[in-house]
Amino acid sequence: MLEQWYTGVVTKIVDETYNTKRFWIQIPEKASFDFKPGQFVTLDLPIHEKKNKRWRSYSIASHPNGSNEIELVIVLLEGGLGSTYLFTQIKEGSELTLRGPLGVFTLPEVMERDLFLVCTGTGIAPFRSMAHHLHLHGIPHPNIYLISGSRYEKDLLYKTEMMQLSADMPGFQYIPTLSREDAPSWTGRKGYVHAVYEELLADKRPAHFFLCGWKAMIDEARQKIVAMGYDRHDIHLELYG
Repeated sequence: MLEQWYTGVVTKIVDETYNTKRFWIQIPEKASFDFKPGQFVTLDLPIHEKKNKRWRSYSIASHPNGSNEIELVIVLLEGGLGSTYLFTQIKEGSELTLRGPLGVFTLPEVMERDLFLVCTGTGIAPFRSMAHHLHLHGIPHPNIYLISGSRYEKDLLYKTEMMQLSADMPGFQYIPTLSREDAPSWTGRKGYVHAVYEELLADKRPAHFFLCGWKAMIDEARQKIVAMGYDRHDIHLELYG
């Protein structure tokens, strides 16, 4: 079956950090854009003659709410044709060609084990969607640990919102972890995300791992998690860049 392409209209753009923007896109052809938390859309951008070199995929950062509008959070990659186009050419009211929702990076049907959602950078997008979805619908869930890695505090996305969710949602813990921050005002975790889940899982209890973000982080996490004695089938991943 050929995927259908839609015309999306950009309704709002917000600068989230110095190098990331949030884009809200409405799909007028659909009364509601239904997706599962964790899925992504693919944009067809006019940046190349070849189709496959024009396509850029982004996880949906918003949760399914019955509307025909979704949110994407996008980082400006140095030399990145796709993100440069979106940052410089797209304004509120611009049109974008997209297809989706796509992907199987979604919550398990049966959630009996603790969930470790490990991300770097904009890799937090699918986890934000999942967490809000579970909270809003009161879906029973095990302990959920959202371990979000960045270099500096200024790089953290949705920090205030995730801290609020951590306070409001029993069994949900947001653990931002910074690898290069040396400001005395930062009292949270320092270092890399791996040390956090290794510590939390010293008891080797059953767990599911969802990894989203930079390839180097995902490769290292896969090795470490298997070395801890977990099965590779316990690991689900979505690669960025």
